[in-house]
Amino acid sequence: MRLLLVEDQQELAEWLARALRQGGHAIDLMARGDHADHALLTQPYDLLILDLSLPGLDGLEVLRRLRARGSAIPVLILTARGSTDDRVRGLNLGADDYLTKPFELAELEARIKALLRRGGGRAPVQRVGRLDIDSSSRLVSLDGKPVALTPRELAVLEALVARQGKPVSRELLFEKVFDFDADARPEAIESYVSRLRKKLEGSGAVITTLRGLGYLLSEGE
Repeated sequence: MRLLLVEDQQELAEWLARALRQGGHAIDLMARGDHADHALLTQPYDLLILDLSLPGLDGLEVLRRLRARGSAIPVLILTARGSTDDRVRGLNLGADDYLTKPFELAELEARIKALLRRGGGRAPVQRVGRLDIDSSSRLVSLDGKPVALTPRELAVLEALVARQGKPVSRELLFEKVFDFDADARPEAIESYVSRLRKKLEGSGAVITTLRGLGYLLSEGE
């Protein structure tokens, strides 16, 4: 999943970004509200984690503009402004959840998982062939036995599962897997798909390359 983290406290932002990347997410990190507003206009994200006290554009204004454009991206407000008025304003403007600082990383991760499940509208556990993909725990198993996947291999699989039976372009996979400023090109997705295919051999989950269209996940032998 690709997340946008908007936080102007550099030390906190970098710590959070590292922790979330270790959890397998692609994280774009921004410190200004106006920069975040532009990114939300031009880039696809699965979740927005938004501070309120931001330079350039206040977080509530970023949220107001986002919802005014009709975007349904889940939004988690993460801020030191924990008064009832701030909370009510944020929720009324369309925030999905609100967490005040200081916070525990485990709670933040649990809230992120809940919002991603809700945003995806999918069952927590999906089966493809004999493969089970648990979107809650982010664990993959074959006949009940864990399948060891790297965070980016897992991100590729999750993106394909989300559109099972439909082609997913290489460019879309790239956007889901890599950070905005990652030193990589869309062609890098081919190596991750290749590794994933090898690990899924015999599972009944088949990744097919469709020339000019991308990749298709389906059930097979």
